Amino acid sequence: MAGRRAARDAISRDQWAALISAGNADSETGGRRAAGRKKTPLTVERIIDAALQAVEEGGFEDLTMRRVAARLGTGPASLYAHVRNRAELGDLLIGRLCSQVTLPAPDPACWREQFMDVCTQLRDQFLRYPGIAQAALSVVPADLATLRVGEALLAILLAGDAPARQAAWAGDAAFLYITGYCLEASVARRQAEDADGRVIDRAEIAERLRMLPPDLFPHTVAHARELTSGAGHDRFTFTLTLLLQGLVPPRP
Repeated sequence: MAGRRAARDAISRDQWAALISAGNADSETGGRRAAGRKKTPLTVERIIDAALQAVEEGGFEDLTMRRVAARLGTGPASLYAHVRNRAELGDLLIGRLCSQVTLPAPDPACWREQFMDVCTQLRDQFLRYPGIAQAALSVVPADLATLRVGEALLAILLAGDAPARQAAWAGDAAFLYITGYCLEASVARRQAEDADGRVIDRAEIAERLRMLPPDLFPHTVAHARELTSGAGHDRFTFTLTLLLQGLVPPRP
């Protein structure tokens, strides 16, 4: 996360300090109070709920402040009193999903399993809402729930005796991989057919690779099956396992 550049509309340091202060206050008081059922006032939590519903139905690409406002029976101007813009809304959405991830107490005896579990939980949260992983790449995260996931990944890697820099970079790489993996899955769902109506699944991709000129793509043609192999989340597990194997040697 720390390796990403700040977006043009990133918050200032004073605003960042205020967010941290507000987050600590929420933790001490048990978080934001739930809104009532009848004639409830507009709150950040209600805006997040409505936005997640909109993303679940139509995807993150089609999410607008106007669409969220319509779900809440109000106008966009009312939302801006609570959320500055779509980028901040996206940060809040990612924070909400990160808050659903169960974070373990780092255990040197099973740190690899803990790391994989946190990453898998985060992946599954992102996959529930098509395209929402895009929001995780838009701005430097300001929501404390998102930062706590980064803190947990770092703590787990440090518990596994990874050097601090390696742990920091590996945690960031894992988060970036998760977002990219989920974005690709969202794009695949939206573009499941080509212009002729053919379903673009693994079998179709493999067939198209075999159609390439063998003299120009000898290895691609020969290994089309391997290039398109893997079921479920096999590749996800493979990539993160490879990342961890290169981080620190296995314990004897």
